[in-house]
Amino acid sequence: MRHLPVLIPILPLLSALLCLIFSRIERRLGKYAVLAALAASFFSSVLLLVKVTQSGENIHYYMGGWMPPLGIEFVVDPINAVILAVISVVAFFVCMYSQAFLKESEWLEQGGFYALFALLSAGLLGMTITGDMFNLYVFLEIASISGYGLIALGRGKSVVASFRYLLLGTIAASFYLLSVAYLYAITGTLNMADMSRLLMHQLDTPNVLLAVSMLIVAFGLKMALFPLHGWQPDAYTYAHPAAAPIVAGLMSKAPALALLRYLFSIITVESIYVEIGLKAIGFLGACGIILGSVMANAQKDFRRMLAYSSVAQIGYIAVGLSLGSVYGLIAAVYHMVIHAFMKSLLFMVSGALQYRYGEVSISIDMLGGLNKHMPLTTASFVVAALSMIGIPPTGGFFSKWYLLLASLEKGQFLFIAVIVASSLLNAVYFFRVIENIFISKDAELTSLQKEERLEIPFSMLMPIVLFGIAILAVGLFNSYFVEEIIRLGLPEVLAV
Repeated sequence: MRHLPVLIPILPLLSALLCLIFSRIERRLGKYAVLAALAASFFSSVLLLVKVTQSGENIHYYMGGWMPPLGIEFVVDPINAVILAVISVVAFFVCMYSQAFLKESEWLEQGGFYALFALLSAGLLGMTITGDMFNLYVFLEIASISGYGLIALGRGKSVVASFRYLLLGTIAASFYLLSVAYLYAITGTLNMADMSRLLMHQLDTPNVLLAVSMLIVAFGLKMALFPLHGWQPDAYTYAHPAAAPIVAGLMSKAPALALLRYLFSIITVESIYVEIGLKAIGFLGACGIILGSVMANAQKDFRRMLAYSSVAQIGYIAVGLSLGSVYGLIAAVYHMVIHAFMKSLLFMVSGALQYRYGEVSISIDMLGGLNKHMPLTTASFVVAALSMIGIPPTGGFFSKWYLLLASLEKGQFLFIAVIVASSLLNAVYFFRVIENIFISKDAELTSLQKEERLEIPFSMLMPIVLFGIAILAVGLFNSYFVEEIIRLGLPEVLAV
C-alpha cells in the first residue's frame, strides 16, 4: 500500500519500455503487458481514492526516501485521486478497444503503437500525481511526444496536424519552463507545497505576474483554450482511430488540473495577478464555448463536429475555474471527469463506424438507419449526445447545473446566457445527428465485417457500452461524488 502512488505512473512507463521487446517475441505480448499495467494503475488509483476519502488526509510519497524540498514528492488528494482513476480506466478500456484496428498489424507497428499509448498514459498520470514542478514538466513532455506520435499514425493529413501540434506544444512547454524559472528565482524550491509557503509574502511581485501569464498560455495551449486551440480540430480529426478516444478524452484534463493547482493551491487567489488571470480565463472560456458550438454546427464531417465541440467543452472547465468559488471548482472538476467519458465514447463510436464501413471520413448525412445495424453503439452514442447537451439524468446535466449555480452566486449573468445558448446550439447539432440516424433513409454503406456476429467486435463494443453506463452512473450518483470527494479535496481557502 505504501508504494501504490509511485506504481501508478511507473507501471505504464515500464510496460512502454518493454512493449517492443515483448512484441518482437510474440506479436500480442506487448499489448497484454500494457493492458496489465493500466489495469494495475487503475486498481492502485481506486485504493488510494478510498484511502484519502476515508482518512481525510493526503498521501505523500517521497521518491528514494529523499524528503522535500530536495527530493521529488508524489501527492494524492481526493481530487487528483479521482482524475487518476478516470485517466487509468479510460486508458485501459480505450487500449482494449484499439485491438481490432491492429489485429493484422506486424509486430513493429503493433508494438510501437502500444508503447506510445503506454507512454501517453504514464505522462498524464505522472502530471496528475506529482508534487514537483520540474517533474511535472518531464511528464508533460512524455505525454506530449507520445501524443504527437499517436496523432501522426493516422491517415491523410495526420502528419501535418501532428507537426502543427508539435510546434505549438513546444511553445507551451517553453512557457511553462520559463514560469517555473521565475518562481524558482524568488523561492529557491521546485516542490509545490514548499513553494506555496514561500510565496505567501511575494504574491504581488513582477516574477509572479510573469509566471501567472506564462502558466495561462502554457496550459491554455495544452488544454486547447480559445484562442489557443488552433491545433486541436485537425489533431482530433486525423488522429489514428484507435488513439483518437484517448487523445480527445484525456489529453486536456491533466493540464486543466495542473492549472487549477497552480492558481488555487500554489500561487493562490490572494495574488492580484491570479485574480486578473482568472477573469481572463473566464472571458476566453466563454468565447470558446460560443465559437466551438457555432463551428460544430457548421461541420458536415462527424469527427470534425466532435472536435469543435471539444473547444466548447474546455470552455466550461475554464469558466468554472474563473469563478473561483466552491460551486465553480466543483463544476470544473466534475466536467473534467464526465467529459473524459463523453468525448472518449463519441470518438470510439466514430472509430467503430470507420472500422465497420471502411469510411475514413464519415459525413453526418451517411448515418441514416444506423440504429438498425448498430443498435448498442447507437444507444451509447445517444446517451453521450444527451449528456453533451445537458439532459438529465446524465452527468453532463449536473456539470452545467453546478456551473449555473456558481455563475448565479457570483452574479455572472453573461456566463449564464452563454451556457444556455451553447446548450441550445449543442442540441441543434447533436439532434441533427440523431435525426439522421433514426429518421433519414438508410445510408448506402457496405459493412466490411459481415463475418462478425456482433455489430462490431466485442473488444470494441464492451468499452462503448460501459462508457454509456458510466455517463449515466456519474450523473445519478453526482451527489455522493460531489459531497464525499470533490468538496473534500477543495483548497482550504475555498472550504465550506
